[in-house]
Amino acid sequence: MQSIDTLIKAGWIIPVVPERTILENHAIAINDGRIIDTLPADAADKTYQATESHNLPDHALIPGLINAHTHAPMSLFRGMADDMPLMDWLQNRIWPAETRWADQGFVRDGATLAIAEMLHSGTTCFADMYFFPDQVAKVAKAAGIRANVGLVVLDFPTIWANDANEYISKGTALHDELQHDLLISTFFAPHAPYTVSDEPLQRIRKLADELDIPVMCHIHETADEIENALQQSGKRPLQRLDELNLVSPSLLAVHMTQLTENEIELVAENGTHVVHCPESNMKLASGFCPVQALMNAGANVALGTDGAASNNDLDMFGEMRSAALLAKNVAADASALPAFEALKMATINGAIALGLAAETGSLEKNKFADIVAVDLNALKTQPVYDPVSQIVYSADSTQVSDVWVAGKQLLNNGQLTTLDTESILNNAREWRDKISEPES
Repeated sequence: MQSIDTLIKAGWIIPVVPERTILENHAIAINDGRIIDTLPADAADKTYQATESHNLPDHALIPGLINAHTHAPMSLFRGMADDMPLMDWLQNRIWPAETRWADQGFVRDGATLAIAEMLHSGTTCFADMYFFPDQVAKVAKAAGIRANVGLVVLDFPTIWANDANEYISKGTALHDELQHDLLISTFFAPHAPYTVSDEPLQRIRKLADELDIPVMCHIHETADEIENALQQSGKRPLQRLDELNLVSPSLLAVHMTQLTENEIELVAENGTHVVHCPESNMKLASGFCPVQALMNAGANVALGTDGAASNNDLDMFGEMRSAALLAKNVAADASALPAFEALKMATINGAIALGLAAETGSLEKNKFADIVAVDLNALKTQPVYDPVSQIVYSADSTQVSDVWVAGKQLLNNGQLTTLDTESILNNAREWRDKISEPES
């Protein structure tokens, strides 16, 4: 018998790749952080001697969920400014609050709260856009979660940098610091076409090619964004970005609620990835991403929550369900975005978009053991005819019992192993009290 680190037996294993595969009563063997085998449970007992064994007969094992767009520190603004349209919410509530509060301590504590929430709900990798990305990286690394941190760029000064040159300089320095890290990677994060001018965007495109990292940007989020761009330049934002050679396989276009048929074809033909944030878009009444039309055209569509200030949670189970249901209505087709496609959006599609598909996003041999166990032995997920359908349409994040990242167990029977829940809750309450104080 071969000695290994961990053996996990489960009622169902849903590897995502190969597509539509469901393995009943199987096991995953893990050694040195990676999956080395998937085999029937009875054969596993005869093949491997594991230091740790887990028997989960009522559970489904799925790849760790990938939240492809977050603003993790903004969890401390959760519920602070609800029921407002995007630009009113952003300009009159969020930007002033960030100016007052978003220092390194805020980012550390907000990111820690967000990471704890994400691990509890089965997210093992997240792509974050926020100030002090170095602090987000440190918190993520300490927690053991996989993270892509955005190298934020804006034209105007914030607490993180004074101008586009300083943003880019700080970002490239952080990339150099993190480039060999197994858990933390980077991407360029110009905020939006309306907050970043042409010259910095051209520099970002060249640097992203040189460093071989993605570029993530909020694009075509609202109808007002399109109208303002047309008034200022006579061009829709995607046209402008295309002329700057940014519409490419390196680009992750977030939101994309306002698309023409020609723009859908442009995105698909150029290999640009779309990150769909259905619940945030619905809450801010920003519009609807045409997910099925993009997929029909051949585009890769991933899934994100956006920040907790506009969602108001970081729950990818809710996001999968919302994406599937919304897509059916937008396409006027009940067969649009079936359950398995929604699960792909939350796993392998996100990994492809972030350039991580060789390492995570599916339960394949030699990939990192980023695994989530979902307990289907609950009233709302019984009886089980199709575990994928139950996970997308019936289950919720409270049914996540165990989470592993690179073979390390970060959630054990509902308990975090690397983070102190009580301390995180106390910090959140302290921030609420400070943020609620009127300015003197």
